[in-house]
Order: sequence, then C-alpha cells, then structure tokens
Amino acid sequence: MILASQSPRRKEILSDFGFKIKVKVKEIEEKSNKKTIIEQIEDIANQKSEIIAKENINEYVLAADTVVVLGEEILGKPKTKEKAEEMLNKLSGKMHQVITGYSLINKKKNLKIIGHDITNVHMKKILENELKWYIETEDSLDKAGGYGIQGKAAIFIDKIEGDFFNVMGFPLSAFVEQLRKQNFDINKIINL
Repeated sequence: MILASQSPRRKEILSDFGFKIKVKVKEIEEKSNKKTIIEQIEDIANQKSEIIAKENINEYVLAADTVVVLGEEILGKPKTKEKAEEMLNKLSGKMHQVITGYSLINKKKNLKIIGHDITNVHMKKILENELKWYIETEDSLDKAGGYGIQGKAAIFIDKIEGDFFNVMGFPLSAFVEQLRKQNFDINKIINL
C-alpha cells in the first residue's frame, strides 16, 4: 500500500499493524471548499490520495488529514514556538476534538473509501513552567494543535474519549471497520 503522507506517526501506526507501506507524496494546497469541517478534512485527505493514485493505478493509496478543533476553530500545525504556545494556551483546561479524515483509493479496482473519526481530548490546565519546558523541547512543532499525545505532551492529557491512534494521526480501528464493510478479510487488509 502507498501511504500518501510524510507523517512518521501514520507510517508507524500502519506498519505496526502489519501493512506493507511505501511512502509517496506530492504537495497539495490543503484547502477545501466544502461546508463542514468533517467534509473539508475528508476532502483534503481525498485530494492527497487522488493525486498519487492517478500515477499508481494498480496500487492502494491511502491518505489522511488530522486537525484539532476547539469549538469552531481549527488549530493546524504550528510552524513556530510562539504559535505552538498560543495554541496550547487555548487548549489548556479544555476539551477539544481531534478529527482525522482518510481516503483509500485503488483506480484499477474502482475502489474509493472515504471516512473520518472523532476523538474528544480533555486537557489538564497546563502550568506556565510546564508549558515553557514543553515548548523548548520543540516536540510541539508541526503537530496539529501543537502537541503529540504519544510524546512529552502526554502529561497534559486528562482523558480521551475515542481512539488514541486517531489523536496520534490515524484512526486505525475506524479504518479497518470501513474495510470490513467492503468485505476485506484481515489477510486481505494486511496485504493491501
């Protein structure tokens, strides 16, 4: 299977499950004209998989897009420490949602599976000295919402409702459930 993502976390999740992964990516403008956040995220994931699938028609191509949503605000990937600190201050002491949209395409088999998963994340109140320490580790950069649940930011998480792997970057359980609905058996799933 081709993973149309440079995310080491997605590759790790899928590889650990047993998928044989090749990574191929092309830059796209991650924008969508769809109305709802969920539709936008699924659309961006689909754009990522489509561009790779067109050049690899015999292959299964999987792409995903993960965002952190606080109320109606989408918190993307901070590029600077200052932006990460700003995002984490917004999330501190609050519940937010992590939404991942995914798209699996195989052009030759005329297969397209698009879906998403939502996990509620309850974050503790982050103390100022802990936030400064975390920001200096640079673990916050280039992660949706400015944190990675599987890393040092785990100390900020009070509880989650939903799939841990969705927060990490790929909703494995929801994805495999979608494949089951398409009558993929487990051996077929692993050998995509």
